[in-house]
Amino acid sequence: MSRFLRQFLVFAAALGLPIYVLHRVYGTAVVHPRTGLLFVVMAALTYFAYSLTARLVARDPNSLAMGYLIGMTVRLLVSLGLVTWLLAGGIAREPRGVWTFLGAFFILYFSWAGFEIWATLSNLRPISEKQVTQ
Repeated sequence: MSRFLRQFLVFAAALGLPIYVLHRVYGTAVVHPRTGLLFVVMAALTYFAYSLTARLVARDPNSLAMGYLIGMTVRLLVSLGLVTWLLAGGIAREPRGVWTFLGAFFILYFSWAGFEIWATLSNLRPISEKQVTQ
């Protein structure tokens, strides 16, 4: 198992476990029913963005910024599309649905984005160190 995959699974468990506990204890008053969907989409986007960046850097070590920015753009556009689709689909009709949904969305979005920044910098550093020594 790669170092990134281990870190990814540990982070997913560390982020998912409190969400699950809050949902079991407080129900939909605190955790929106679509939080699981958001969690899976954000995790998939993070994995996709890191894989894309790693693949581009493996081909050309100078393409780190381009790969990272492409991954961030894909994350932003897919997230915006998902939020728009779910809000248009009727989340606004639920009591407190909009606020719990938006709270869950922003917490997950920024948590996974922070993990992606940290993982990209820490896991791709050996590639850049090889480039400096050459």
